[in-house]
Amino acid sequence: MALDAITQKVLLDWFAELDAPEGLRVELMEGEVVVAPLPDGHHEHCVSEIVSQVHEHSVTEMQFSRQKGLKLRSADGCPQDHVIPDGTFAPKEQRLYRGADPWMPCEGVTMVLEVTSGKPRPDREIKRRCYARAGIPLYLLVDREARWTTLFESPKADDYEELRGVAYGKPLPLPAPFAFDLKTTDFL
Repeated sequence: MALDAITQKVLLDWFAELDAPEGLRVELMEGEVVVAPLPDGHHEHCVSEIVSQVHEHSVTEMQFSRQKGLKLRSADGCPQDHVIPDGTFAPKEQRLYRGADPWMPCEGVTMVLEVTSGKPRPDREIKRRCYARAGIPLYLLVDREARWTTLFESPKADDYEELRGVAYGKPLPLPAPFAFDLKTTDFL
């Protein structure tokens, strides 16, 4: 939804001052405020499995940040997107998270991770566009409802040009700088 410049500024200023109630996470995506409850245990299990595998098998040593606020490029006619991925990965040598503000720029983030919850549309569609528009190289989506894990690659404009996906239980090859097959069996 396109907003005039004054409305964009008012919305962004209001969002910046917002103090989310305990137990909720609030994001600003494509001019809309999205409120979601904190994740359940199965969601956290999937995140934990991925983080463990990355730390154990990635050829590049990676840092991980859980629910790190990212400032991304805005959609046309919207204020700057403020998104909280379930996780972000960056090469450890960058020390990207050290001293970062609660809402940090996304430059240097190699991969974002999302695991769907009760309302999968934001992860499947809106965040996919936001991450592609920001130029984040890799977007890993664990879709619990579809029982499918997808890796989106090669961001261009508002989408990714390449994707590869597997049903739960099958390995998903992750490219460099990770360069290993992600096991999805434990997502079942």
